[in-house]
Amino acid sequence: MTSIDDMADEIMKGLQEYLELADTAMKKAVRKTATSVKKEISENAPKDTGTYAKSWVTKKVTENSHSLEITVHSKNRYQLAHLLENGHAKRNGGRVAGKPHIAPAEENGADLLESLIKKELS
Repeated sequence: MTSIDDMADEIMKGLQEYLELADTAMKKAVRKTATSVKKEISENAPKDTGTYAKSWVTKKVTENSHSLEITVHSKNRYQLAHLLENGHAKRNGGRVAGKPHIAPAEENGADLLESLIKKELS
């Protein structure tokens, strides 16, 4: 016969194991999503010389036992990101139309992250 104290310990042990699995699954999903977003931005970015598209990288911001934060950014062409995404004024008048490539990748990344986490935890 199992005592209540033993049963409580077993339940806590099971919950701790699930927490560790959930943390691992979440971090794996975050890494995969960040890579996917970076790839999508690079593929859809305006290409003149290709330097801007190649400048996109992922960077781990923080990580601890229960969370992971990764950012996707342009390492040396960040000044262009806003101008290319939203358009800008020309020197002698007129405007250059924007080419949305960051916002769609961000939206797709949010959907991908949600689906990956649901898949891993079900």
